[in-house]
Amino acid sequence: MSDLRLSSPAFDDGDRIPEAYGYTERNVNPPLTIAGVPAAAESLALIVDDPDAREPAGKVWDHWLVWDVPPDIAEIPEDWSADAAGTTEGQNDFGEHGYGGPNPPDREHTYQFRLYAVDTTVGLSASADKGDLQDAMTGHVVADATLEGTYAP
Repeated sequence: MSDLRLSSPAFDDGDRIPEAYGYTERNVNPPLTIAGVPAAAESLALIVDDPDAREPAGKVWDHWLVWDVPPDIAEIPEDWSADAAGTTEGQNDFGEHGYGGPNPPDREHTYQFRLYAVDTTVGLSASADKGDLQDAMTGHVVADATLEGTYAP
């Protein structure tokens, strides 16, 4: 049993994400702290999405997809350059690669930062979307952790 944990020095689980990380503000990722990665992990993957977007957008809105993160990473700093770390960022629902911050159109939304410890490298191209990433991880996730934060327009 793994003790994988994901946290942020910028906000506590369930608290408000600081405004600076919003899409129409600085639009940079908040810092994240990773702990308890199991020994069986060959890589990490991160999915940040907005399940509250189902009503206004008609689907869960994907804000950030990152995979093949080295399993020994303990911190993802603010405004992280995933390319410099040798990882891959997929396309978010803004039609961009990389982080796309919270941007709720109607009311406060809850955003999920989900970290997965994977027993392989995913190896997808940057054109992959969340469905591709989830398919590639099927049967390979050895642990997961979630951090949630809220953001209002």
